Amino acid sequence: MRKQVLFFFLPAALVLFVLTCATNPLTGKSTMALVDNTELFAMSFEEYDQFLAENKVVTGTPEAQMVERVGQNIRTAAEKWLASEGQRGYLDGYEWEYHLVESAEVNAWCMPGGKIVVYSGILSVTENEDGLATVMGHEVAHALLNHGQQRMSAGVLQELGGTAVNALFSGSSENTQTLTMLAYGIGSEVFGTLPFSREHESEADHYGLILMAIAGYNPEESVPFWERMSALGGGTVEFLSTHPSDVTRVRQLRGWMAEAKKKAAEF
Repeated sequence: MRKQVLFFFLPAALVLFVLTCATNPLTGKSTMALVDNTELFAMSFEEYDQFLAENKVVTGTPEAQMVERVGQNIRTAAEKWLASEGQRGYLDGYEWEYHLVESAEVNAWCMPGGKIVVYSGILSVTENEDGLATVMGHEVAHALLNHGQQRMSAGVLQELGGTAVNALFSGSSENTQTLTMLAYGIGSEVFGTLPFSREHESEADHYGLILMAIAGYNPEESVPFWERMSALGGGTVEFLSTHPSDVTRVRQLRGWMAEAKKKAAEF
């Protein structure tokens, strides 16, 4: 029975991965696309509207205008970059929005399809427009790199893996089945989901840095921003975190700085 499960599951998973892969025009990498972006965008737009309806959106202030301005500039940078790669149509279906929301939370996010929220609490850390461009460039990069689609696809594979593991040990004792599924859950999280998430964050840092530079902002400002974030504390051990440590981020950003400036000079 166990051999039969492996015989059918592993080839099926491989075929599913190959048939649904998509190549990202910025990275050139093949990525998982088990969920269609048309469906994903529709879901994210609905959730975005609901979020705005349930929270206080700040409008008309200099801060709100800055969020709108930086968002537009990052969007223009993305359009220029993709057009230069012969991928002008890649952004079809995106419906860009940029909103400042009143909240003490130090955070910002961009949903698949270009829906962006910046929490007012992060503005004390960004300090200036270049700092805000660091944040918004990072968030837009998540969307352009289809990280939401990849995370949902990884979740599908994780569920399929759990089903296969459960079938493999279906004839074992209840205690063995429970311990096996617990081990699978922890293992797939620590050695699968978390590294996958950290890789996405580093990719968003990398391509976000290039976006902000193309948009005319100073990429050097990304380093002091992350140093200020680090000073807030509250980090966890990198191995058990969804994000790289602040030390790792600063080191990587410095390593990508020349590339970002060179790319920006092309425009």
